Amino acid sequence: MANKKAATLLSLSTEKPSLMSIIAPLMIIGFLLFSLLRPDYASDLFNRMRDFITNQLSWYYISVMNFYLLFVLGLALSKFGKIRLGGDDERPEFSNFSWLSMLFGAGIGIGILFWSIAEPLTHFQTNPFLGDAQALSPEAAQIAMRLTIFHWGLHGWALYASVALILAYFAYRKGLPLTISASLYPILGDSIYGPIGKAADLLAVLGTVFGVATSLGLGAQQMNAGLATLTGIEVNTGTQILLIIGISIIATLSALTGVNRGIRILSELNMQLTGVILALFLVFGPTLYLLTSFAGNIVDYIIHLPRISTWVNNDSSDQWQGWWTIFYWGWWIAWSPFCGIFIARISRGRTIREFVFGVLLTPTLLTIFWISVFGNTAFHLELFGDGGIVAAVNTDTTSALFTTISLMAMAKIMALITASICTLMLITYFVTSADSATLVICTLVTGGNQSPSPVTRVFWGSSIGAVAAVLLFSGGLSALQTASIVTALPFSVILLLATYGLCKSLYQEGKTADANSPSAGEAI
Repeated sequence: MANKKAATLLSLSTEKPSLMSIIAPLMIIGFLLFSLLRPDYASDLFNRMRDFITNQLSWYYISVMNFYLLFVLGLALSKFGKIRLGGDDERPEFSNFSWLSMLFGAGIGIGILFWSIAEPLTHFQTNPFLGDAQALSPEAAQIAMRLTIFHWGLHGWALYASVALILAYFAYRKGLPLTISASLYPILGDSIYGPIGKAADLLAVLGTVFGVATSLGLGAQQMNAGLATLTGIEVNTGTQILLIIGISIIATLSALTGVNRGIRILSELNMQLTGVILALFLVFGPTLYLLTSFAGNIVDYIIHLPRISTWVNNDSSDQWQGWWTIFYWGWWIAWSPFCGIFIARISRGRTIREFVFGVLLTPTLLTIFWISVFGNTAFHLELFGDGGIVAAVNTDTTSALFTTISLMAMAKIMALITASICTLMLITYFVTSADSATLVICTLVTGGNQSPSPVTRVFWGSSIGAVAAVLLFSGGLSALQTASIVTALPFSVILLLATYGLCKSLYQEGKTADANSPSAGEAI
């Protein structure tokens, strides 16, 4: 693949108006109209689609996620790990702190705020891995933490690392557009600029829109709970839709400033707020218990990872795996084009090995620490205190975080400050996810242009918020979960083809390097 030819094709693709800029908006508008005009039918359709996938294709989602964990580790440890994502002399554009802040904030920030207490407290009551352990016991608490960390740990970040690596390699090493279709170049050649390539990018756009909308919908629900704690505002769908509209406007304005300003600054603020809130939980919570739980959770997770990652539930009457593991795997896959393009966008100049271990290990460790601090604080209150969090979770999942804060051993003013910081974090993570997704979608629909027009940014920033609002209106949490699971299915096929394309290109590059090496010349 000649870099000169690829650069010419990139120039042509970004100068001409793309059909993507017409087809993708029409599909989103069609979905919005269908869901608004036929909400009951839309909700029923979403549920039937989700049930089919969870009952018939769970094995497929589980296999895909396991494959990418093994794939990305093998690639980093291979001889290809020293290849740089860019020219051989290029160096990273962003500092390690800025880089890690942006990829963590865009990747899971708003979702982990929602689930870090609600999920383990739900598994604490029932899950298929309890065995002889009694529900609501210390043993059940450990199993619940294991499952929560599993859903937020290595598998998801391995998928992000794989997608981002594929995109960064073809964009910065081969001079192709920063689009999903470019990764199919070794298979399709120049046909990536035709209908097949556009279809691949369209699936990435839809996956991004629905994946991010899922997180924004969850974030709006919890933000509503936070504001209810602070101000007494009513918790309902109408309030949540108003929150989505308001935050989407802020996110769109941030997207207009680009990566180096609004997104970078907000991401660094997110990390600083995360450090503050974790410190508050450690200081006012059971400090020693939390620190020992963190170490124990890591060991427990690693020991049990092979079993829980390969388990497939064959009992169709048990919906646990579909509601949890398959939902998460679908969510990660649906997010992967968004996070992959965004992480690739900020990772130019890093080697494959540095990139993989940076994306895979650092966020996973931070995620485990976060879940351990939040989740084990709640467990300590349930097991050794007066409890009340399980009841809160069963009544309203979104209230778990703020109920935990209210029950911690801190003065009322500190509880108010802590709840305020968490609410602010929901807003900043909300904005970071939305504005990052806006730039990614704009890049896709404009054929790889990393500086899309303001009008394009405004339209897609508004569209993401509109989809989140409509999903809440037409089915709440169930519709949000279904959107991720369903959109992940077709994109996973594109992703597997793109992986083959990367392997083929790396093999050819390796052969060329071996042929041009001094030792090869001496042998000849």
